Amino acid sequence: MISPFSLISAALIIFFSVVLIAPLFYRNQRLLIYSVFSLTTIASVLSLVAGIWTVQYGITESCIVLMGLPDLPFHLRLDPLSGFFLTMMGALGSIVSVYSIGYVKGFLGHRPVTSLSIFYSLFLAGMFMVVLADDAFFFLISWEVMAAASYFLVMFEDERTENRRAAFLYLVIAHIGAIAILLSFGLMAGFATGFESFNGYTFDAMRNASFPSGWAALVFFLAFFGFAAKAGVVPLHVWLPEAHPVAPSNVSALMSGIMLKTAIYGIIRVAFDLIRDFPWWWGAVVLILGLISALLGILFALQQQDLKKLLAYSSVENIGIILIGIGLSMTFSSFDLPVLSALALTAGLYHAINHAMFKGLLFMGAGAVLHATHERNMEGMGGLIHRMPWTSALFLTGCISISALPPFNGFVSEWLTFQAFLLSPALPGTLLKFLIPLGAALLALTAALAAMCFVKAFGVTFLGQWRGQHQQHVHEVDWFMKAGMAMTAIACLCLGIFPTAVIHWMDIIAGRFVGGELSESAGASGWMWLTPISHERASYSGPIVLSGLVGVVLIVFLLLHARRKTIHTGPLWDCGFEKVTTRMQYTSTAFSMPVRRIFGFYFHIRERREAKHIQEHKAFVKSIRYSLKTRDRFLGWLYQPVAGASFWIARKTGKLQKGRIQVYLIYSFATIILLLVLLR
Repeated sequence: MISPFSLISAALIIFFSVVLIAPLFYRNQRLLIYSVFSLTTIASVLSLVAGIWTVQYGITESCIVLMGLPDLPFHLRLDPLSGFFLTMMGALGSIVSVYSIGYVKGFLGHRPVTSLSIFYSLFLAGMFMVVLADDAFFFLISWEVMAAASYFLVMFEDERTENRRAAFLYLVIAHIGAIAILLSFGLMAGFATGFESFNGYTFDAMRNASFPSGWAALVFFLAFFGFAAKAGVVPLHVWLPEAHPVAPSNVSALMSGIMLKTAIYGIIRVAFDLIRDFPWWWGAVVLILGLISALLGILFALQQQDLKKLLAYSSVENIGIILIGIGLSMTFSSFDLPVLSALALTAGLYHAINHAMFKGLLFMGAGAVLHATHERNMEGMGGLIHRMPWTSALFLTGCISISALPPFNGFVSEWLTFQAFLLSPALPGTLLKFLIPLGAALLALTAALAAMCFVKAFGVTFLGQWRGQHQQHVHEVDWFMKAGMAMTAIACLCLGIFPTAVIHWMDIIAGRFVGGELSESAGASGWMWLTPISHERASYSGPIVLSGLVGVVLIVFLLLHARRKTIHTGPLWDCGFEKVTTRMQYTSTAFSMPVRRIFGFYFHIRERREAKHIQEHKAFVKSIRYSLKTRDRFLGWLYQPVAGASFWIARKTGKLQKGRIQVYLIYSFATIILLLVLLR
């Protein structure tokens, strides 16, 4: 009998089959690409169906797989929360797999893609297993499969120093985070059945455990630290702008779109499912870290000239917005306000699926640009709208969505988050009543900066004139890549137009974890109107906004084209110059200058100007050379001192190596004596 569990099981079998059969196609790389990515598309679609099915009917299924260590079998569970994340992963996984057929063909003739195919499939399988795991042992194995596969994907072009550096940094932070999660699970297992046995390693045992308040806080913040390292929460975000830009763009889309969400899944699972009872200040801490990540993430994004690095920093911002929703939900829940908690949790989860779609689209768009121009620096682009009209239109859709402009999806989730903020007077306590409106103001500032950031990304990359070299080589991408981008663009529009239906579908998650439901009030005025709490407070209609926009565009078009003589074409206004050149265009660096002047104290900036003069006379400037380097201050504040101390310790420890057997025997003798003294 077919069930959601059987579908996801079939998907996992396909993923692991790909790992086994991929080496067989080593000699026919083109066939390998078509075979592997077609199979991963099918497996992801199966996961998508299983996820939608599970959430729609509130299904909870469990099973035990007799694998692993003796007496430690793997426990798997599919419930609405894991179903929601499976839906997100299946949707973006299937779309990116279609896109990958076109994208990975770009490597043919340059390098073999067998390893990319294998680790791509393992990466997807690892993420699916993370949300299915129902015990600490299987969860950590799945977590490691996901981390190791993504490490090798970042290292795909390993001849480049920046790839090796980024992969190493990613691996170090991922494993520091994994150790924190392991400690958290260890403590929960200990309180579940005692520290003398391993029987408490299942999530069921942890759900039934009770934790003293101090230990509960330690358990939660250890887990939160570990998941925050994976999610890229400030100040643990430094791996993200290093790893995402250097990975192949289809992998970047998955890493940013869904891998970061496994950490969000972990935070929700630990807080709302395993611990359940928490004080309000846990939510306040999550909220504050979300606000800091959102604001600093977008400020860092605005300073980037590398298109993919800009998108990576933007992911830090969006993870911050998701955490704002989760933090608000935890705060409302601790004061027993279930409906408001459901609103905030829904806002966070809605933004998670929105971010998966529009960030997937933007990374695929950046990959199309890289595929066509072999360039990531926006200063070397411009005017691509003339050579890549499909990519330009689809990338613009992603920019509008991420800028939270209606009727696209980003607007809905950010609007829901603002609605949750506006209901903060329901909270007791002066501190919270001060903190939460301040948070709303910071979120509004973040939204404005995000719009500015993506005006820059689209304008500098696609408008104006081409600044780079080899313009004749720039071309539109193939239909697989266009289809992948188009599917995410359609998803962005649908999520923006039909939010009531989506909230009705996912409402069971809030109902189970915070005890409040939103679908009745959200859809009280019908499917066309979204009324989060009641229509007297606020309402939004995506279909009407879309109809209005389409109507205005049609009317303007008809008015302008009713008579042919209405529109006249003429030469471009050139400000008195004979001809507009690329040097007259607004650059990426110039665009972000006002923000750099206002928020410059957040960055480590090195700015240099060198002028050459005619005949050494300062009145006559021949040319000016300008250079700007903007670095993340957290690298200097936190990471470089730790790295410096590690190298110092390594150099001192290295002096122990003498290369003489007599010295090593003395070391061994001294160690034995020391152990005998300590353990006597």
